[in-house]
Amino acid sequence: MRGNQKHPKKSRTFSGTPHSLPRFKDNIMAHTREEQLKAFDRLLTVMDELREKCPWDRKQTFESLRQNTIEETYELATALLQNDTNEIAKELGDVLLHVVFYAKIGSETGAFDMADVCNKITDKLIFRHPHIYGEYKANNAQEVSEMWEQVKLKEKGGNKTVLAGIPESLPALVKAYRIQDKVANVGFDWEKREDVWAKVKEEIAEFEVEVDHMDEAKATEEMGDLIFALVNAARLYNIRPDNALEKTNAKFIKRFNYIEQKAKEKGQSLNDMTLDEMEALWQEAKKA
Repeated sequence: MRGNQKHPKKSRTFSGTPHSLPRFKDNIMAHTREEQLKAFDRLLTVMDELREKCPWDRKQTFESLRQNTIEETYELATALLQNDTNEIAKELGDVLLHVVFYAKIGSETGAFDMADVCNKITDKLIFRHPHIYGEYKANNAQEVSEMWEQVKLKEKGGNKTVLAGIPESLPALVKAYRIQDKVANVGFDWEKREDVWAKVKEEIAEFEVEVDHMDEAKATEEMGDLIFALVNAARLYNIRPDNALEKTNAKFIKRFNYIEQKAKEKGQSLNDMTLDEMEALWQEAKKA
């Protein structure tokens, strides 16, 4: 429920007393399926009108929207990392707009429309969940993940190899995680996760050798191997390396901003400060 808007009881699809109805944060009532479908239909209607009447919307193509879609996806990723539910809802709307926009463009050439988009993903979900819609048995999430890799290979028009389907344009850190996650699901993994640390130490030693030799090309290669091994270690300990690194980025930015602000308060320029002075402020920032 939004504000003072009221919904008749007969429109509810939930059982039980009003106190048992799903509620969101701040005691806001969850919308019924009927209300959700109505909201989606409203979005489709507005998209139709904008595509017809707005010069900017009418001009857009798959290619012209691509960069905006990437930006909106990153904004959603930021909101998710911050666990800001208001921003998550807002950014999900922005991403959904792009899905609807692409479907509208596709419908104009007869290539596909929103129904095709929904049906394709629904068919895929059903096919990839044979433990729900078929005779497979899966007792935990790990067994489901392992089964998925096998199912994808059998999927019509799907992946022909285990590592197919990983987008080439994925950020390298995310791609490294997906590669190792996929091969682990078919059994190519360490028997004990603790064993990965020997590999990490091995890669550190190999990197140090190439750095000592001042061989930039080989040092770059070994640094890649080291990062790949660290990503694998993160996976084995159920840590998303991209999330971990982004949190460290945010932490560093916050602390360095503290140094910069304190320097301004003292009438100093960062360029004129000594490293010891900045280090002292850095230690302050860690406690702030």
